Amino acid sequence: MPDSRLYSLKILRRFNRNIKKRINWQSKTTLFFLSIAISLLGVQFIGGEDFTETQNYVLFILFFAISLWVTEAIPPFAVGLLIIGFLVYSLGYTSSDDVMQYVNTWSDSVIWLFLGGFFLAEGKKKTKLDEQLLRMIAPKLGNSSKYISLGLMMITAFLSMLMSNTATTSMMIATITPITLQFGKKAAISKILLIGIPTAAAIGGMGTIIGSAPNAIAVGALENVGITITFLEWMLIGMPVALILIVLFWKLLLMKYKVVNEKISLEFLFNKQLEINDEEDEEVDQTSKNIMLIILAGTLTLWLTSQWTGIPVAAVSVVPIVGLTMFGIIDADNVRQLPWDTLMLVAGGLSLGLAVQQYGLADYFISLIDFKNSNVYVLFVIFGLLTVLLSNFMSNTATATIMIPIGISLANLGIIDNPVILPLIIGLSASCALLLPVSTPPNAIAYSTGMIEQSEFRYGGITIGIAGPILSILWLLVLQLFLF
Repeated sequence: MPDSRLYSLKILRRFNRNIKKRINWQSKTTLFFLSIAISLLGVQFIGGEDFTETQNYVLFILFFAISLWVTEAIPPFAVGLLIIGFLVYSLGYTSSDDVMQYVNTWSDSVIWLFLGGFFLAEGKKKTKLDEQLLRMIAPKLGNSSKYISLGLMMITAFLSMLMSNTATTSMMIATITPITLQFGKKAAISKILLIGIPTAAAIGGMGTIIGSAPNAIAVGALENVGITITFLEWMLIGMPVALILIVLFWKLLLMKYKVVNEKISLEFLFNKQLEINDEEDEEVDQTSKNIMLIILAGTLTLWLTSQWTGIPVAAVSVVPIVGLTMFGIIDADNVRQLPWDTLMLVAGGLSLGLAVQQYGLADYFISLIDFKNSNVYVLFVIFGLLTVLLSNFMSNTATATIMIPIGISLANLGIIDNPVILPLIIGLSASCALLLPVSTPPNAIAYSTGMIEQSEFRYGGITIGIAGPILSILWLLVLQLFLF
């Protein structure tokens, strides 16, 4: 009897899994065709009466991409590929323009910059340099819970400027596990770390071009209109905003959770957690670590000095790609594990933004609303907050793809004097969407620990969602006097 019951349970579990897969498949299919219907209706009722066939095709793929990103009928990276394929296929018959420009986004300098960043991140992970950084810094943070939390948030932000914020959050959440287990999920220090670390990872991505996909979308879109933002210039734009936001949010967390200044033996806790990987660390020889440090330092130096050396940032990305594979730090299996889906999404976003800009759809949308009599600073605030709102419910890369061409068109029409400011506001604001666990992968990772409630993300989502765009606007207006 026990055997028969176990067998019956296995059959029931398998049946339930099959039913769930079938329901999921059917719902995805329904959403896909619903997205097509919405897109066709959008072309019919929103498109201009004098639109050409080419413009209608571009408008359709714009609505279709937005619908797919919102409904998640197919993965976001697949939408990126669909955009490129649709533009090449449809416009190849209806337009005399070179449709290969939409495929060439795969060779855009932004893509190469991202790819170089991916190789560096993978190399750091393989050589355990990220964990070694924690080992080095942990004893220097002292034993005050307040400053330990700030230190860990700053480490998280720094790492997320050079590697995926998802990978950074995963590593940091695993690292702080001894602290959260020791104090429990109701302790103030646990709450601050579990909310502060994913927030710092998302905000930290604002600091460099490779830190967040919306940054790359903004840089790529500006390059298409002849405006170049160097790696160092972006750091001057994004890093101060990111650091101020992290310190501000840390202060707000201390106020919210009324932190009692607990003492934590951080070095002991970190060593206890990181001892798990000691055997793996022994397999990473010191020579590989030294090579990784040299390649990392050399790549960052060339990225930061590209405007003086004349070496394009895309060309610099060859250094980690060739160097790390030549010395065997990264092998073919590691290359297959790189986040290629992000590159597909960014390439598709660049193609869609290019088409929307080229065929006048951004100008058309602007004409539907009377922006001419609007105060330019009010426009900055509206676009910043709208970007945050949309990014909370759909991919921030998708939001940047849709909003940035409109921002550039406002400058082309003379409504905004400086064409650089609004795209940068949108790019930075897209990283401030933190309202829900699903708003950003770092939030989802923290929520998956089961130690914080969904409602606890609202505090950061609201404060950063408002303060982020406002601070970005103020800082960019200051930089406008000196940099742009």
